[in-house]
Amino acid sequence: MAPSPVRRGPRTLAAMAVAALAAAAFAATPAHAAIPDRARFYTPAPNPGAVEQIRSLAVTGHWGLARKLATMVETPQAVWVTQLSGAELTRVVRDHVRAAARTRSMPVFVAYNIPFRDCGAYSAGGARTVAEYRAWIDAFAAGLGDSRAAVMLEPDSLGIIPWYTDINGKPEWCKPAEADPATAQRDRFAMLNYAVDRFKALRHTSVYLDGTNSNWLSSGDAADRLVRAGVQRADGFFLNVSNFEATERLRKYGTWVAKCIHYGTQESTQGRFRDCASQYHPADPKDFSTWTLSDQWYDAHVGDVAPGRLSHFVVDTSRNGQGSWTPPAGNTWPDPMTWCNPPDRGLGARPTTRTGDPLIDAFLWIKVPGESDGQCDRGTGTGLDPARGDQPDPAAGAWFPQQAIELVRLADPRLR
Repeated sequence: MAPSPVRRGPRTLAAMAVAALAAAAFAATPAHAAIPDRARFYTPAPNPGAVEQIRSLAVTGHWGLARKLATMVETPQAVWVTQLSGAELTRVVRDHVRAAARTRSMPVFVAYNIPFRDCGAYSAGGARTVAEYRAWIDAFAAGLGDSRAAVMLEPDSLGIIPWYTDINGKPEWCKPAEADPATAQRDRFAMLNYAVDRFKALRHTSVYLDGTNSNWLSSGDAADRLVRAGVQRADGFFLNVSNFEATERLRKYGTWVAKCIHYGTQESTQGRFRDCASQYHPADPKDFSTWTLSDQWYDAHVGDVAPGRLSHFVVDTSRNGQGSWTPPAGNTWPDPMTWCNPPDRGLGARPTTRTGDPLIDAFLWIKVPGESDGQCDRGTGTGLDPARGDQPDPAAGAWFPQQAIELVRLADPRLR
């Protein structure tokens, strides 16, 4: 996951149109803060690298490309909060909610500071202790106050858990020496539950937990982890943050996760998340036509449940216009790292609440398009990216001009 530096204050380009968030709750569990149809979202200040690239293209006469990049950075996207603390953190968050209020739009924040973030990989960092993290969440919440906002809580936090054993009894790879194997996974769930409750205590804040994506956890494993993290008290979960999976796959996957949460929390099937069909069984993850087999399992075992009784979700469409990346045939890379700066991807659906699906609250640009995922070397250990001509990729969160051009040129739907 590539965090974006916090940029302090409103965007510098044209203001977006009027938006609002109406908070509501369903009588049934789980409860949601509904995002009304036609709502639009806040656009923070663009990455300085984007401004410089647009200026350079305009100066050299590449007006069409400059306009496309300007359109991309003027499109609403999330504010990543990855550091700071105390009064400074509160002030920066408050600056954004006030800037959003001036344009009557709703900010989407990414809270990304949990201990052992990214398990020490490209986006390593985060708070050092449980107490420090709780204080960080408190300061964050103080900045939100009574303002309308949505928080995407800790990308990767449920996909990568220190010293975790998955739903099938398999120990996972993230085993940081600094974490206590006896308490690490319990601490992770405790911190996420604390954050959910702290944000949901605010009248106009919606909060979503990490549901990974259709190329990662099975729907049963995702459902189990989400329930442990407090999804039934949150507004739902998010999918595909900083990833490239196609929306049609995420729609099915998210629906399965929501139905598996429902299935595994009923009295007669309590905790039986392993039973749930997924993209791995009976479906084949490589053959989308087989995913109807998992649909049939949910039809038979869950049935037609009203959307108000299921967890909702949002989808990051910032870079999935061309779907996932298939590495070239014959490559000898130790790890293709299909999630890390894959070439020739495009912008996806623009942020909107008009998703055509009662379970999908919004399509959002959560990952800032044009910012690097990290210095991807496909496992070669060279620091050079063989998928991009053996050139070094920018550091995580830094502007990646080559990728930005690919995203606008290959956008689907096309940029206007």
